[in-house]
Order: sequence, then structure tokens, then C-alpha cells
Amino acid sequence: MKYLVTGGAGFIGSNFILGMLRKYPGLHIVNLDALTYAGNLDNLKSIEGDPRHTFIHGDIRDKQRLASLFSGHRFDAVVHFAAESHVDNSIETPDVFMETNVNGTVNLLNAARAAWSTGDDLYREGVKFLQVSTDEVYGSLGPEGLFSETAPLDPHSPYSASKAAADLFVKAYADTYKLPVNITRCSNNYGPYQNPEKLIPLMIHNALNGIPLPVYGDGMQVRDWLYVEDHCAAIDCVLQKGIPGEVYNIGGNTERFNLDIVRLILRYLQKDESLIRHVTDRKGHDRRYAIDAGKIRSGLGWRPETSFETGIVKTIEWYIANRAWTEGCGHG
Repeated sequence: MKYLVTGGAGFIGSNFILGMLRKYPGLHIVNLDALTYAGNLDNLKSIEGDPRHTFIHGDIRDKQRLASLFSGHRFDAVVHFAAESHVDNSIETPDVFMETNVNGTVNLLNAARAAWSTGDDLYREGVKFLQVSTDEVYGSLGPEGLFSETAPLDPHSPYSASKAAADLFVKAYADTYKLPVNITRCSNNYGPYQNPEKLIPLMIHNALNGIPLPVYGDGMQVRDWLYVEDHCAAIDCVLQKGIPGEVYNIGGNTERFNLDIVRLILRYLQKDESLIRHVTDRKGHDRRYAIDAGKIRSGLGWRPETSFETGIVKTIEWYIANRAWTEGCGHG
């Protein structure tokens, strides 16, 4: 088996590659990554020299590079992580998010369709295009309820709008061209190798260094947290068992207020809460996300294995042990 993984030097992509190569000795992964600030080959040092991992420096916006890649390899699946993903950046430069997340996804769909087609909307047996998306495409929830796969798309930031648009293109290629696809939409991930622009690693970094911890607004935004290795296991489950054309929500069933997570990190590191600084809230900041993962649990048999209490300790300890990695991300 040979997979194309886009964005495989990023946070979730690198965790996925490491986990898949541990689980499947016969798997070969071609990793296409543009190595923006969010991509870091240090994430993959443990498989440096492994012939089952081929890294290619390239951009999904480059149609010719994609065509060459598909002509040179017989891919059994595409796992599409590559995306601009930081909401704050999308507010400042929304056009970049449209170019990468929407146009790049369409380029990848076209390349896969051309390579896998056997004519008349038929495709080589067993191939699959998996779009890794986000619960942010659903918008914001009130104090009650959960996002199911049938919830309407209601994105509130340029980032989530670009992911929703990409999801709709993936769905359109399934409906129009019968391309075998799945879409996964996950809740907030945390764990090793996450860029310190994100909440949990940023708070750990700042707390370790005695730097004020910026908290948007009142800090009472609610997120459903999912340990990254559980997310990667769910993606593998969808690759192996997912019904073509279906969307699967992936959640940790672990809702927490942002402010409570910040306080937890400070307590674990024995730092004072006086380090917390409430700052002006983000534009269009969604109040609550929460995922109903019943479909993937009952239909495919997946469920998260890592409790938040275990995962957050593992994450904090990883960042303590890998401070040089954080400094390499420009957060020295």
C-alpha cells in the first residue's frame, strides 16, 4: 500500500505518519509538504532514513507538481491534511486561506481523479480520498446540543469558511464524478508537535518561561478536546472501514472552558494565576464547539482511548522535555 499524505510535516500529519508506520510495516507514505512556518521536519526525525517514508517539498497549489507526483506513484489513498489553519492569520490574510485550502484542495481532487480514473466515472478498486476537516465549519453552538454530521455548515471565520468550501468541493466530486471520498471533522486536537501559536502549547510555553498567558475575552469559550493520537487512529479507521461519500465527526467528548485549561496548566507547572492576562477577544470568536461522534463509534467501532486528564499531562511533559523543539518554532 502507498499513501499520499499532504501536510505530513505539520502537527496532526506528522503524528499520523509516525503512528501509521508503526502500525503497518508494509505501508509506504509519500509526504508532500510546503514547509511553511507550521511544517517542521524535526517532527519526523525518528523515521529519518526509513525507506517507507518519502518526503517531497512541494505545494498543493502547484498543479504540475501534483500531476508529476501522481504519475510517478501508484497511490492507494490520499490523506489531505495540508491547510492554513490558524484563525488569527485568516483574519489578517484571508486570501492565503482561500488559495491553499480551497484551490489547493481542488487541485488535489483533480489530480487524484485523473490518476485513478478507469473511465466513465469508475476508479481503480480500493482507492480513497480522505479530506481532514474541522468542527469549525459548523459554526458556534449554544450552551446545549452537539454537532452531528447533518448539522448545517455555518462558518464564522475566513479559516472555517475556507475549510467548509473545500469540504463542499470534496462532496461535489463524490456526487458529480463518483470519486470515492470521505470527510472527517474533528474537534480541537492537542498533543506533541503542535505549533505554539495554538492554545495549549502556547500556554505551556509561556508558563514555563514566566511570560504572561493571553486569554481571549473572558476565557469561557468551550471546546471539545481530542488527543492527537486518538484522532489519527480515527482517520485510519475511516480509511479502512469508512463508507465512500460519508462524513464522520471525530470528537473526544471532553468539553472544557479555555480558562479552565489555562488554570490547569498553571497548577501542574506550579505557576501563579497572576500570569493570566485577559486580552481583547478575537473577531467572530465562536463560543462553543462540541462533537457528536456517535456515527464513527457505532458504525466503525472507533472511540478515543486517551482521557483528557491523561493526555494533558502527557502533553505538558512532552513540551517540558522538548523545549528546544519549541525554540526551533520561533518561540524561544
